[in-house]
Amino acid sequence: MNTKYAIALILALQVSMSLCEIPAPDQELVDKYEGYKATFYKRLLNAYSKLQAAAAPMVEKMGESPQGAAAKDYIEDLQNKPELQAAIKVGSALVEEVGPLVDKVRQSILGLYGQHVRPHVGKLLSETIDHVKVHLDKFLPAE
Repeated sequence: MNTKYAIALILALQVSMSLCEIPAPDQELVDKYEGYKATFYKRLLNAYSKLQAAAAPMVEKMGESPQGAAAKDYIEDLQNKPELQAAIKVGSALVEEVGPLVDKVRQSILGLYGQHVRPHVGKLLSETIDHVKVHLDKFLPAE
């Protein structure tokens, strides 16, 4: 009996949520978000390139040992397997299909944040991000 009530409640909430209008985000908020996202990705790529440069000599030396050579052969065999290639194709197709849905959800969340949360915590959050960026520029620059 409780299950029926739970299902009825879920359906009622879905109907009420479908009738709600989700506001569009301000262009200034979208631009700010896109700037933060681009800087974050640049920081990640910079950290990855530094990590790759630091690990390259170790990887080269590791290939000289018998265990390292066996691991290298295993990885090469794994990369040539058709199962892995199929999984990569399915994963990339999935990312391609889900991309527009993720963008729509992101815009909805930004709209809800801009209308309901930003008036209360927007200034504090912006100041906190600016403060953290100073430290990130020292240790993990975007360039």
